[in-house]
Amino acid sequence: MTDAGAETTPSHQDRPVLGIDIGGSGIKGAPVDLATGELVADRVRFETPSESTPENVAKVVRDVVDAFAEVIGEGPIGITIPAVVTHGVTRSAANIDKSWINHPAEKTFENVLGRDIVLVNDADAAGVAEVKYGAAKDHPGLVLLTTLGTGIGSALIHHGVLVPNTEFGHIEIDGHDAESRASAKYKEDKGLSYKAWAKKSLQRYYSVLESLIWPDLIVVGGGVSRKAEKFLPLLTLNAEIVPAKLQNQAGIVGAAWLANDYATHRNEPITNAVVDPNGGA
Repeated sequence: MTDAGAETTPSHQDRPVLGIDIGGSGIKGAPVDLATGELVADRVRFETPSESTPENVAKVVRDVVDAFAEVIGEGPIGITIPAVVTHGVTRSAANIDKSWINHPAEKTFENVLGRDIVLVNDADAAGVAEVKYGAAKDHPGLVLLTTLGTGIGSALIHHGVLVPNTEFGHIEIDGHDAESRASAKYKEDKGLSYKAWAKKSLQRYYSVLESLIWPDLIVVGGGVSRKAEKFLPLLTLNAEIVPAKLQNQAGIVGAAWLANDYATHRNEPITNAVVDPNGGA
């Protein structure tokens, strides 16, 4: 797991680090200045292939890498994916082809790109970005990030250390998968007002999460967080709850930070090292 709360992270190189964010509809990437968390060039975006198999997606990722080859040099690359990732293997598949399930995805990307990469769950990358540069910057306690969209993604970071692959969108609440009653999609499908959504769905969801993990801070991401003032003040919780700051750059920024961090520390003794976000050494 990665020390996302450190004040500074030694850079594996002087160049920016490339972060790539794979989604169900688009694959986005940009080089990141890790001193500031800012993109050093306009991001590029390619359509996710209609047949979003690992091989097809890897070819598009190669196009992203080629677009910034001169900027990033031979440095590490971070890639997010909407899946649980353990030891470089994707264990699930959300909004991408089911052939990703139990696929050695990190190895596929490395074979196609010819360089080291770090593959990470998309919500985990966003959580790291918010702790390092965004709404939870330098927070010393337990931070929970949730992304409210088609489903609910989550990231849990304790004292700056990522606990990877939490799936708090899928906890059972009142006999239902949580995201099926609390996601932004549920709000839209049911035609709920922000007030009704907050009072009927989100209050129950976050109250249950609080009773399970007791976070010090909850960060809410996803496109709907741009209108956070319409629903977050309606929630009554123990933890402070705030909107995410990095919006659709969070996955790119977090992936780049994680890739650099792993490249910097991977040869250290395990007692001192930060371990890659996939759970491998």
